[in-house]
Amino acid sequence: MIKTTAMLLQQNSSYVNPAAKIGRMVRDGELIPVIRGLYETDRSVPGYCLAGIIYGPSYLSFEYALAWHGLIPEAVYAFTCATCGKKKKKQYQTPYGVFTFRDVPAAAFPYGTELRVENGYGYMIASAEKAVCDRLYTCSPCSNRTELRQLLFDDLRIDEAAFRSADLNEMAELAGLYKTKNHRLLIAMLKEMKRHE
Repeated sequence: MIKTTAMLLQQNSSYVNPAAKIGRMVRDGELIPVIRGLYETDRSVPGYCLAGIIYGPSYLSFEYALAWHGLIPEAVYAFTCATCGKKKKKQYQTPYGVFTFRDVPAAAFPYGTELRVENGYGYMIASAEKAVCDRLYTCSPCSNRTELRQLLFDDLRIDEAAFRSADLNEMAELAGLYKTKNHRLLIAMLKEMKRHE
């Protein structure tokens, strides 16, 4: 269970020195420091359950969500998360893994995610379609659809069959929220794919 410093100070207010008590709890392994001011009581909690608590509002996306949905073959060991309005990339090294946070456009941020609950922890994760759009947002602009295909299927190693089995209409709708050249090319590519189905 996640605890903040304020919660722990309140919980241990009967002690003469509540901060010293918290220090002893950390030393004895009852509390695991996650980031400054945030502690976890369970060493076995999966890191993805803590992503939205470490820095928010945020949701799991980019490479982590692409791997989660089976779109890329590699295992991803860092928890990559999307935020909005933060203006800079953040990274936290914790006992539960490495967490990176980067912005997506505010217009796109609230769409294409789902809330999952596991062992009392709630976390948000991007849909397969949203993870593709978020990942494209971090890439340099492509000059044409051929270059975009190469970026998606060769450079990013997205599995083309898994990509085609995603909801292409949903992906095109989400892509329209980003207002970048890559997303305009993606919409054109998706229209072409649907014509050839």
